[in-house]
Amino acid sequence: MYYIGIDLGTSAVKLLLMEADGKIRNIVSREYPISFPHPSWAEQNPEDWWEQTREGIRDLLRDFDRKLVGGISFGGQMHGLVVLDQEDRPIRPAILWNDSRTAEETDYLNEEIGRDFLSEHTGNIAFAGFTAPKILWMKKCEPENFARIQKIMLPKDYLAYRMTGVHATDLSDASGTLLLDVEHQTWSEEMLAICGIREWMLPRLHKSYDCIGRLRPDIAEELELPFEVKVAAGAGDNAASAIATGTVGEGRCNLSLGTSGTLFISSDHFCRDASNALHSFCDASGRYHLMGCMLSAASCNKWWMEEILEESDYAAGQKRIEKTRLGENTVFYLPYLMGERSPLNDPYARACFVGMTMDTRQADLTQAVLEGVAFACRDMLEVARRQGMIIDRSRLVGGGTRSFLWQKILANVLGIRLDLLETEEGPSLGAAMLAAVACGEYPSPGEAARAIVKVKKTIEPEADLAAKYQRQYEKFSRLYPALKESFRRLAG
Repeated sequence: MYYIGIDLGTSAVKLLLMEADGKIRNIVSREYPISFPHPSWAEQNPEDWWEQTREGIRDLLRDFDRKLVGGISFGGQMHGLVVLDQEDRPIRPAILWNDSRTAEETDYLNEEIGRDFLSEHTGNIAFAGFTAPKILWMKKCEPENFARIQKIMLPKDYLAYRMTGVHATDLSDASGTLLLDVEHQTWSEEMLAICGIREWMLPRLHKSYDCIGRLRPDIAEELELPFEVKVAAGAGDNAASAIATGTVGEGRCNLSLGTSGTLFISSDHFCRDASNALHSFCDASGRYHLMGCMLSAASCNKWWMEEILEESDYAAGQKRIEKTRLGENTVFYLPYLMGERSPLNDPYARACFVGMTMDTRQADLTQAVLEGVAFACRDMLEVARRQGMIIDRSRLVGGGTRSFLWQKILANVLGIRLDLLETEEGPSLGAAMLAAVACGEYPSPGEAARAIVKVKKTIEPEADLAAKYQRQYEKFSRLYPALKESFRRLAG
């Protein structure tokens, strides 16, 4: 049998065709536009998602027997607000995860409703990207549209609705709305009241591997798929990636070094971060996880190489770094190009180099960028350690992991072993695995991960170098607190 995983990203939808044993048979991607109607706003038309997904399925299956497709599931961009009217049509463009129009609403939730209240009822505090602040913004700024709302959905769930006619979501994606009581895995009555909405407006909650329905007859006919194809609820992008990397079970860790950087730590039990520096969410296996997201990770290196140095050969730039300089750089880089989410929660934080002298070379600055991102990842890891979690190894994925030098720096800054995987396809692969579980190929996401996910290489920390980086990290950790007020004054 074949299983389709659909990753609804910010710039494109990626579709993956997987056989039952985990072998990937085909991958296609279809782009769609993103609009920025005002500074710091980001919106998309849900119909663009659906149109490109339909076309993507046709492309994906062009050379394959469609009768062998057994299931479909999803990974997707989290936190987006999709609102439907009484005819299930989008009322307005979707407000995306990276839209930051909700500063006032976020402050209202954190300061007036209160962080302690939010943490008690949801497990988290408010961030500008979360869904609840978007609902409050719409209630205040678009009251006529707000009054028309019949259904509130998340981006990937709109695709599931178009396929099945069912309004459903999964617990991992719902965790990022600030409307879910994460610990008890139910919608929070208190948060719904604060936002002025009713529970019937929200989709029904499911585990990520639950079958929520089968293809609508007209959709099955249009796509030439069997009517009995099962559609599974799916997961938020990071939770789906965790399945694809085998990050399932107590204390399992995954570090993703993409445009942003994400630390995902699986837990068998609900764990609330007392400082709210990490998110406490449900995962795709039916359990929980702590997650931190730094807004600029590999994008820092891209910015430095392409925008500042105007070079595209990343490897050549890194070859200039002398290995004897590792752990002894006198220049530090704070990687806050877009402010910072975890663990600082500070939109005013900014990137900067500190410690330059007349002896500073270009290679020192390139090294500082790689190290600065690694130190910021360490910041997130330290929050988890303060919660009593013992983490001695992690899966390492994302575009930034292609650099052996960066792998080495990360292993020694974090002081843990880093596992690289044979296959790295992220949310689309995780979604296909969830579809396979929903169809009975595997008894659980954990069993699917154990059967499919393979480690190809492990990077070990080196005692002497790790000790040097421990001293460097202690210096780095004092820089942001010293500059915090200056960042705010610079922002006016």
